[in-house]
Amino acid sequence: MPRALLSVTDKTGLVDFAKGLCDLGYRLISTGGTAKLLRESGLTVQDVADVTGFPEMMDGRIKTLHPNVHGGLLGDVRQESHRDQMASAGIEPFDLLCVNLYAFEQTVSGKHSIEEAIESIDIGGPAMIRAAAKNHANVTVVIDPLDYNSVLESLQTGAIDRVRLAAKAYRHTAYYDSIISRYLSQASGDSQFPSELTMGLRRAQEFRYGENPHQPGALFRDPLLRLGLPYANQLWGKELSFNNINDANGAWELVSDLPSGACAIIKHTTPCGVAIGRTLADSYELARASDPISAFGGIAAFNMPITNETAEAMTAKGNFLEVVIAPAFDEGALQIFKERAGWGQDVRLLEAELAPKSSYMTLKTVRGGAIVQPSDEDPDREWRVVTNLSPTPDQVEALKLQWAIIPHVKSNAIVVGSPNRMLGVGAGQMNRVQSVRLSLEQAGDAARGAVLASDAFFPFPDSIETAARAGIKAIIQPGGSKKDQEVIDAANELEISMVFTGVRHFLH
Repeated sequence: MPRALLSVTDKTGLVDFAKGLCDLGYRLISTGGTAKLLRESGLTVQDVADVTGFPEMMDGRIKTLHPNVHGGLLGDVRQESHRDQMASAGIEPFDLLCVNLYAFEQTVSGKHSIEEAIESIDIGGPAMIRAAAKNHANVTVVIDPLDYNSVLESLQTGAIDRVRLAAKAYRHTAYYDSIISRYLSQASGDSQFPSELTMGLRRAQEFRYGENPHQPGALFRDPLLRLGLPYANQLWGKELSFNNINDANGAWELVSDLPSGACAIIKHTTPCGVAIGRTLADSYELARASDPISAFGGIAAFNMPITNETAEAMTAKGNFLEVVIAPAFDEGALQIFKERAGWGQDVRLLEAELAPKSSYMTLKTVRGGAIVQPSDEDPDREWRVVTNLSPTPDQVEALKLQWAIIPHVKSNAIVVGSPNRMLGVGAGQMNRVQSVRLSLEQAGDAARGAVLASDAFFPFPDSIETAARAGIKAIIQPGGSKKDQEVIDAANELEISMVFTGVRHFLH
């Protein structure tokens, strides 16, 4: 009779799977709570302690670490020498292993002590999974309850794909170990750039397509950073696409950096409207007014709950948004979105937790590897006025808002604005003066008396001269150019106040 070893933490569907194995003639060997459940369900089970000749010990740390278990999983019964050695040692082969691991991820996701985290690290389970996966030519390894039915069907027909199951098993243990290594690295204060980088992610959604229709795509979640768009609660609307999530993330990160009551509208990951009004509805109207053409079909994010008044403003005739994100939605606001003609199922409503002001690791893959860095969080260094004129209090408020926006705009980045809104944006240009021209063109007459922010230094005075012609009265920039003095001299001559931050905010 073939033998199956079952030892699982997640017991979903296990009893039916075990019954199916018994119907196929398998003998069941099991451990602890798994064996207890199977016996209570009327199944005959042999304890693993009877196989090893040793009882479970050390609070369950030692159960399956024994030659009678691992020899049975690793023995290649196709080879005569293996069969002879197993027979002389009294080791019987296993034909199937069903294991899933201690819930380390669940433990560290809630309130816990470091001791509880350590006790949630599975040792015997990963060892058995790796052994069975290595010997998949002889052993069927099952780690996912979602595979139980297909495995039973395949065992009946004899057409089981053990290579696929082995690959899945190794992904499972690699993911598990990556979470543990990251957790312990953070707990120990280890380097944020260790000699080996592991990043275990779990698929949350597979898209119909990725950035373009010919590209596949999927969304994965970080189990140790349960924030942001991957963990948002979708209250209404069609399934999110790759581009929806990418754009929505840009909007959410931006609005999380802004004062309470702000609205940010994003199109193709670039802000096209940002404002803080008297009410949230006013914030939306002001943000949309900056560039109503680009705002159509965009993503709107708010850092306060959406009220009925705000929903009415957004669903007025001529408006349309792909996604609306906020910390919460009033019940009346939800109904307005659902019932308003032209919106209906087309808008996606997301409820998400505001992103904290803390750094996280970013990873961008390149062909053959990846580049990794902490996220760009402003270090809030003291600003330095470098011109004869100092900015007025109103200009200081305007500079603060534009400087909060600038890290979220593609480089070369320029934004023009007032104390409560962004008026124009120049993004992603190959030269800075072109970004200046675009931002001023979008702002139009409203640029007169406004302020301008730049994500990096001005290499020449030409941008200052262009800004002055449009009526800009104050500028904020990092400084650091070889021609800083020429730029400062131009600002003095044109009676523009200028502030250096000493911080650059490139976004590529």
